[in-house]
Amino acid sequence: MTFKTEFQIANTFVGHQHPCYVIAEMSANHGQSLTKAKELVYAAKESGADAIKLQTYTADTLTMDCKLPHFEATGPWQGQYLYDLYKKAYMPWDFHAELFELAQKLGLTCFSSPFDKTAVDLLEQFDAPAYKIASPELIDHQLIRDVAATKKPVIMSTGGATLAEIANAVKVAHDAGVTELALMKCTSTYPAPANSINLRTIAHMREAFGCPVGLSDHTLGNDVPLASVAVGACMIEKHFVMDKKDETADSFFSMTPDELAALVHGVRQIEQAMGTVHYPSEPSKARRCVYIIKDVAAGEVLTEKHVAQMRPGGGEIMPEALPTIIGRTTRKALARGTQLAWGDLI
Repeated sequence: MTFKTEFQIANTFVGHQHPCYVIAEMSANHGQSLTKAKELVYAAKESGADAIKLQTYTADTLTMDCKLPHFEATGPWQGQYLYDLYKKAYMPWDFHAELFELAQKLGLTCFSSPFDKTAVDLLEQFDAPAYKIASPELIDHQLIRDVAATKKPVIMSTGGATLAEIANAVKVAHDAGVTELALMKCTSTYPAPANSINLRTIAHMREAFGCPVGLSDHTLGNDVPLASVAVGACMIEKHFVMDKKDETADSFFSMTPDELAALVHGVRQIEQAMGTVHYPSEPSKARRCVYIIKDVAAGEVLTEKHVAQMRPGGGEIMPEALPTIIGRTTRKALARGTQLAWGDLI
């Protein structure tokens, strides 16, 4: 299977040879308020994110309204039935038009995670520039085919999936004509502890599947996503909320605008710090070299009383040569404080 190692989402290149692509995930943090959703779009732009991502589903496209025990939510959402949880968390579909329009006006890329074919059809109305397959949907091969049919770049999160399931999903995408694919290492725990992330998997996924690989992160804080850049992640996705006091389904593990801005700043600093393989071509003058520490007459034999290695550097003779200097004869008189040079010796 062959995928492009770089591609564009809207006007921005994605790939390991390009700046890390930062996605602010709105998720349920709109609280079903269009005003709040717009605030998140503005804040994502001001914080320096490359994109704002939505989720496009309804409770009925994810589950059924049924009160049997296996329809109960687990983890931090325990005590609710899935249908009720999704009913409160989903973004009303009539929000999409205004959010896509606002993002375009601001110069911020907007795309979404669809959860079924009807969501793909809706997003195509707004010419979504890319599609994200959420971790739980990685096993929905028909959804992958539906997204592939748009001929847009596809991003797939891998939380909870075995290596075989990831490979199957990647093959489905490839066979459906996807050439612009990115995978996101993900741990589907909310919030996720650092010891569950296994960042070294990013390099393995990149080698195994031959496509760009990033991190969809659910840890608290910026430490893990920043570290992911240093180990090669070319995309980062983080859930994003205006205020941690907002009571939404995802607010408890989402980052604020200030945290997002700090993340973007940190990512750009790390990218500069990574640089290239480099060694200085000139010795540093902030080190040591050999000095005359006691006036010496012409023709005098140097002893340990006459020379020493000390700062500042910049002279010809480095400290490691000091033992070979002892016993040499001076060609001319040398004053205390002189940086000794080879030409000063006979």
